[in-house]
Amino acid sequence: MITRTKSLAGVALLASAAFVLTACAATEEAAMDETNTAGAEANSSLSGTLVGAGASSQGSAQEAWVAGFQTANPDVTVTYDPIGSGGGRETFQSGASSFAGSDRAFKVDEITEGPFGSCVEEAGIWEIPAYISPIAIIFNLEGISSLNLDADTLAQIFTGEITNWNDAAIASQNAGVDLPDLAITAVHRSDESGTTANFTDYMSKASTDFWLLAGENAGSFEAWPAEWGGEGAPQTSGVVDAVTNGTGTIGYADASRAGSLGTVSVKVGSEYVPYSAEAAAKIVDASPAANPGERGDNDLAIELDRATEASGTYPIVLVSYLIGCNDYADDSVVDLVKGYVSYVVSEEGQLAAQANAGNAPISADSRAKAEAILASIK
Repeated sequence: MITRTKSLAGVALLASAAFVLTACAATEEAAMDETNTAGAEANSSLSGTLVGAGASSQGSAQEAWVAGFQTANPDVTVTYDPIGSGGGRETFQSGASSFAGSDRAFKVDEITEGPFGSCVEEAGIWEIPAYISPIAIIFNLEGISSLNLDADTLAQIFTGEITNWNDAAIASQNAGVDLPDLAITAVHRSDESGTTANFTDYMSKASTDFWLLAGENAGSFEAWPAEWGGEGAPQTSGVVDAVTNGTGTIGYADASRAGSLGTVSVKVGSEYVPYSAEAAAKIVDASPAANPGERGDNDLAIELDRATEASGTYPIVLVSYLIGCNDYADDSVVDLVKGYVSYVVSEEGQLAAQANAGNAPISADSRAKAEAILASIK
């Protein structure tokens, strides 16, 4: 293996291919609060181009982050290509970007095998959970805006075991709600989806009595098993449309798209928790580190505790990471990475993203851990 040293290799390798999310969208810039200058001084000395690529789930958030950061740092251009998590990891590994966005952390064997083209050899990487998106269980029942459901009931609904809205399992959790004698139509994603992967990961860990006994395809997956029936719809917009336009429908989608549809409060411990930004952020703090002892000190990858009983925690979330080098081969990008990611994890940056993307801002505890990592980058 060729040893990598500090050089001016530059991140321009991807510049011609990256989809540029810049602050040229003047209307978006104007909407940004003028105080959104965290991670950079008003009279910034930063200049240059910073290239990133990865998860499309972060796309709207990245638009807000890029606009806010470039407003405070007019001599900096940040590009982010929303090519998907896998593409972002591959691009970062090839050395064609300085950071990646990914809906999952690198696996331990992937980190061990490397290489990471933007990094000094064997310097290791940092991984920060910077984007948290609650996934809402949405439904369409006339006159009903909210329901309480536990994981076992949801499992039976989505695997076709519970087929009517006045089923005893639903009624027992919703005293006083006039449930109709109406067939349930469970709507799922027809395309491979990170939203499906996170929803089914929750189901597989929170409903071991029903989900994992539903068949050989039960578990966590991105593609819905055809034998479970229900109605398939492509992308988030398709699921929302199918639930909205159907009768007795239920599905799962990014919470920011729930609109006026009914939503489910999920049973966590002894209480039912509706989705909210605060409740979604709590799952990160309530979850243990992934592969303890096998990752570097700057790796904040977590194993989401979907079966948590922590009060006020909403466990059906998508957590997306920003990933970069502990030691960059190109010194010229170090301050750009520090400045940009510092803005991303700042309170101002997280609120700017929430306004644009509907994500849940990270907690103060998560922010402190991220800031400690960023201070060590070289």
